[in-house]
Formats: sequence, C-alpha cells, structure tokens
Amino acid sequence: MSFLDNRFVNFFKGFAVTGKQPVKPRVTVEYPEQKRQMPERRHGRHVLNRYEDGMEKCIGCELCAGVCPAKCIYVRGADNPPDTPVSPGERYGFVYEINFLRCIHCDMCVEACPTEAITESKLFEFSFTNRDDAIYTKSELVVDDTGKPKVLPWEDWKPGDDQNTSGWVRATAPSGRADLEGTPLWSGELGYGVRPAQAGQSDPTAADYAADFDIALREVEGAELKGVGVSSTRPTRSGEWAPGRS
Repeated sequence: MSFLDNRFVNFFKGFAVTGKQPVKPRVTVEYPEQKRQMPERRHGRHVLNRYEDGMEKCIGCELCAGVCPAKCIYVRGADNPPDTPVSPGERYGFVYEINFLRCIHCDMCVEACPTEAITESKLFEFSFTNRDDAIYTKSELVVDDTGKPKVLPWEDWKPGDDQNTSGWVRATAPSGRADLEGTPLWSGELGYGVRPAQAGQSDPTAADYAADFDIALREVEGAELKGVGVSSTRPTRSGEWAPGRS
C-alpha cells in the first residue's frame, strides 16, 4: 500500500503546484492600458542624427551594414557635392535603409559607427500593415530640422522615447580609460547638444543597477541573485541618476 499511497500523494502534489499560482503576486500588467517604465538603455527604433549645425553625421562608410549580424542594413555612400555638402566628410550616406523585419536591436551598428550617426531610441510601439513600411529609408530615419525623430503614422511615440538614446555607449569610461570616466568624448546633436555622460562604475551611488521594475520572476521567488549576493529588491540609482530621469 505504501507504493499506492506515494502515487496518491504525488498526484495531489502536482495539483498543488498549479493551485498555489492564483494566490501569488501578479507580474503582468494590462497592456496597453498600463505600461511599464522603460529602462534607460532600451534598444528601440533607430534614428540618424545630425550635428548641431544641421549637417548629417553619416559619412557612408558602411561599417554599420558590415557589422550587422542580421544583415538588415543597406548603405551606399556617395561623394559630397562641393557646393552643398551633406556631411563634413568627403562622403555621405546617399542610401540608407533598415529592414525592421530582420533587425534584432543588438545595437552593434551603434557601436561600430565612428561618428555617432546612428543611435537607437526607446520607441518600440510600432507595427506595419505591409512589408514596405517595415523597410525604413533615409528620409524616415534622419531627424528633422529640430533634431527630433520623424514620427511616422504607424508609430506611437511617448514623451522621453527620444532621450538617452543608446545610453549604454555613454555608461562607462570612454576607451576604457578610468581617467576619462564621465568625460564626454562624443559630438553634439542637433536639438540636444552634447548629451551628458552616464555615471561610471567607480561611483557606488551611480552603479549600473537594474531598476526594481526589471527584476525577473525567478529572482523574486529565489529572493536572491545567485552569484551576486544581493537581495531580490535590487538597489537603484539615487539622486540625479534615478531611473526615468534624463
């Protein structure tokens, strides 16, 4: 009978696993009525930036297309017109296309760009009714005359989606040099100027902790981040580096 008893007990143990789920705290939200705050370094829709004088940053070097693992970027450079140059260099991006049906938002194109021409915003709420709309052209990617990203009919931009673009690039010391930590070594952008550096890792009050709203369910249940040694309630940035502030 002990064998049968064990089977009987195990049968109800299985139901107990499912039965205790409804009483646990919910981790889902009623999207789109309720929306979570986006992390500072979220990878969203790309933009092509301009210098503060209005000239385009893209020099048509095609490095972004070469490094893209999804092969979703197509670039063709051309010589700058002598009388009306488009960019400060000898060449500019004559053709620039991104196929967002392929893009995996890895941000490798941002890292490869030598002029900070391409960055990623926080916009993720955009969808298409046909495949042609998913292929963004240069006219759709380049910021407007005020430096703001162009809003397309199928995009739902929210306040702050254009802030902290590709923030992870500015998170630590440029070129790995500790003495340059917090020192901007990037050029200004039309409409935004020189974006401020994010605090580096040597400042314990501004360490790159994940936000409380970004804790995974498995970490909450485990009440511990294995190998890190902190509780499931992660510390967040304080003061001026608090999450959500630009």
